[in-house]
Amino acid sequence: MDALRAGPKGTVLSERQRIAWLRLIRSDNVGPATFRDLINHFGSAEAALAALPELSARGGATRAIRIASEAEAHRELEAAHRFGARFVGIGEPDYPQALKQIDGAPPLLAVKGALAAAKRPAIGIVGSRNASIAGAKFAAMVARDCGRAGYTVVSGLARGIDTAAHRASLETGTIAALAGGLDRPYPPENVGLIDEIAGGNGLAVSEMPFGWEPRARDFPRRNRLIAGIALGLVVVEAATRSGSLITARLAGEFGRLVFAVPGSPLDPRCHGTNGLLKDGASIVTEPADVIEALAPLAQLELFPSPRAEEPAGESKLIAMPPGDSDRMRIIDALGPTPVEIDDVIRHTGLSASSVYLILLELDISGRLHRHQGGLVSLSD
Repeated sequence: MDALRAGPKGTVLSERQRIAWLRLIRSDNVGPATFRDLINHFGSAEAALAALPELSARGGATRAIRIASEAEAHRELEAAHRFGARFVGIGEPDYPQALKQIDGAPPLLAVKGALAAAKRPAIGIVGSRNASIAGAKFAAMVARDCGRAGYTVVSGLARGIDTAAHRASLETGTIAALAGGLDRPYPPENVGLIDEIAGGNGLAVSEMPFGWEPRARDFPRRNRLIAGIALGLVVVEAATRSGSLITARLAGEFGRLVFAVPGSPLDPRCHGTNGLLKDGASIVTEPADVIEALAPLAQLELFPSPRAEEPAGESKLIAMPPGDSDRMRIIDALGPTPVEIDDVIRHTGLSASSVYLILLELDISGRLHRHQGGLVSLSD
């Protein structure tokens, strides 16, 4: 694991930059992918913030865009400080190295606890909230052995399998990815567990604002953090329709190894894991199966380059904003079906810089929808 242990590289944000980053990601219609494109195009968050009103207007917004104020950013930074947490940017050394490479990686993560846990190679372990005794015991065994082998265990703080995995790796190091703000852990009965994690060798992480109560749609975002931070994902007991299968799908899309523990065909909690095995997931019957499969990956320099980092070098500004005819050409080319941006460039015959800027305008105005894999479509 020498490559991943050698120490990640990156550029530390100044406090002024951190405030600007926080303002940008908390502004309307700015998600992680949009944030990255804005930074890469304008060169800094401050420049992007100044450009938001004009971008929104050119994109056809019917009302003024809400831009997070400096006062709001300062209040959130102060809330983090009072909570014993901090914000880590995607280009900084303390940001999880594997996570920064996925599509839509959070530009800023709120973190609390031992940052060393994010610098080691990680394995995700997820599964049923209504876990069997045998399932919870096996998840704990995998977590314990992977921890002793040098891996940080990542999970989602949920009941059942997640809880078993976290508790078994408290001593060696575990990361809890939260669906709400760091100060709003879910479920309530795991408040004590998250305190043990963040107060010991583990780390709590969230991309949501402080005070944010988790909603149903926030949990898939949380699942993407688990899949992105880890080199591989172990699924122990998962029903046919479950969040664990969403995490497994994301892990596969991110190029991670996906493992599944077989179970009885008569147990609904095992239908999802057995299905993963049919679809090509690696079978796990003992912790060594996971450790041996991960060993070659942990030796490689897999994640050498940060993204959306300041200073970003030369911006991609074009001399003049695109004209209305170019804008309409792209709008006419798009529809409700997701398409690749390269296809938009080829179809319209416009320059890449013009296409990216017009897509940013549509995005900031709320008229563009971004999909996994870099696809885009017009919003309904």
